[in-house]
Amino acid sequence: MLETAAYAALSSSPETATDYDTSLQPKISAHPLASLDNDSVSAELLPDDEELGEALAGLPMHPRSRKLGAMSAVFLILNKMIGTGIFSTPSGVFLASGSVGMSILLWILGGVLSLTGLSVFLEFGLAIPKSGGEKNYLERVYRTPKYLITCVFLGQMILLGFSAGNSLAFGRYVLFAAGVDFPSERSSRIVAVLCITFVVLVHALRPTIGTKLFNALGIFKVIVLILVVVVGFVALLGWLPIDNPGNFENAFENSGFGGGTYNYATALLRIVYSYRGWENANYVLSELENPRRTLAVAAPLAIGGVMVLYVLANVAYFAVIPKYEIAHSGVIVAGLFFRRVFGDSAGARLLPLFVALSNLGNVLVVAFAHARVNYEFGKEGILPFSSFFARLNKHGSPASGLFLHWLVTCLVLIVPPPGEAYEFIIDLNTYPSAWINALVAGGLIYLQYNKHEQWSSPFRSYLPITLAYLFSNFFLMYMPLVKIPGQEGHPGFAMAAVGMGCLFMGVVYWVVWSIIMPRLGGYQIIDAIVIEEDGNESVRYLKVEN
Repeated sequence: MLETAAYAALSSSPETATDYDTSLQPKISAHPLASLDNDSVSAELLPDDEELGEALAGLPMHPRSRKLGAMSAVFLILNKMIGTGIFSTPSGVFLASGSVGMSILLWILGGVLSLTGLSVFLEFGLAIPKSGGEKNYLERVYRTPKYLITCVFLGQMILLGFSAGNSLAFGRYVLFAAGVDFPSERSSRIVAVLCITFVVLVHALRPTIGTKLFNALGIFKVIVLILVVVVGFVALLGWLPIDNPGNFENAFENSGFGGGTYNYATALLRIVYSYRGWENANYVLSELENPRRTLAVAAPLAIGGVMVLYVLANVAYFAVIPKYEIAHSGVIVAGLFFRRVFGDSAGARLLPLFVALSNLGNVLVVAFAHARVNYEFGKEGILPFSSFFARLNKHGSPASGLFLHWLVTCLVLIVPPPGEAYEFIIDLNTYPSAWINALVAGGLIYLQYNKHEQWSSPFRSYLPITLAYLFSNFFLMYMPLVKIPGQEGHPGFAMAAVGMGCLFMGVVYWVVWSIIMPRLGGYQIIDAIVIEEDGNESVRYLKVEN
């Protein structure tokens, strides 16, 4: 439905499908550069901004052949969404929900909540078809204090936008598939560093191969899940030589565990995390061929497809595995599935390889997207050493942005000690992301109902849908603050506090970058809209002497 509505809106407004409407950008009352001729401007720019200008002037154009089509955009989203979650999370969801029927309903609800988020991001993405994702949407709404929201989002993306979790999972599963039954933490981290290094080098030096690789891994993930679904339904029909577990008899009957509001909320929280990644294409809209049409087709197709596969995969698990084994399988529910269908040796051999390749696909698309957000920060001049991060290499890749992503990921992989503290850091981004997404949803409501904003988009996210997404993020903010009965300490509260601390670091950076340093250096920061050679508009934050 979302795909049809979005595409129909574009088809009925062909002029909005091809040209970027500058009225959708923030109305900035004064652009000091606009009233100055080029000579006077260049004379007043500080040296570091002259270097940034030289870097921007030397940017290679993106050849049309480098643009991503609809299918690549689908796999860009799908690869980030399908990680280890669908292979491990169903056990915890069933244990919390207490019944087969409720477990499947919660997976459907999680998919619907993801579609509400898609609706919000579709309206923003089709109105502002530029790389950067939430950065552009937050800047459109929260324009005062000036530059604050940009710096807050910068803090989240730089400090928490790493690929350590999936890189480490790749290392563990690769070693397990290679016959190492209990891979050490050190060995897993070494393989993880090799994984992110390989991904960054491919994207930097052979970007076309990088795109083909995450497309291929996306196809592989879909094939694996379709295989799970087909085998499950074959089992339901009684065509497999395995005992029928009878899980769908009295499907909503409680199994003797789980149930209740708190447990349902806990299960839904895990499901929502399993659906994460649906916004990935919004980070790289400038890389898409005909970005509005491509996003309108690819995003609903990818998210709707993942939702269907997730729900049917859960049905397949229940069709093959007795529910009490599922409840106590921990993170190896898919392993039990493969073992019951293909035997012990095949199940033990195939699953780790499948999951490792799934993790590699996630690392590929996250590095691809986040490097381009880093590049956008560099182009705007808000990052330290912006002239370095604003460069594309001879292959047209943001190699400097990839390097920053690699550096932060490697630091997270190498520096923290093993144990619970390390797992804590890996999952840290979930809480501040809920705050950012809530600000995006609330901002869209403000734009839609404030006529002075002159907001317009080819697609409209209706108020009940946007509110559902807003309150789902309130739910994600609230749940970590609830103390788990019988648990010592309060790790959820600690995660919330540290996650918000990372956002606060963005506030500190804003104070230093936009207030303290200009006063000490005798300059002011101005923002100017620049039209690039490819016709795209972008903002530049320039330092001009007082």
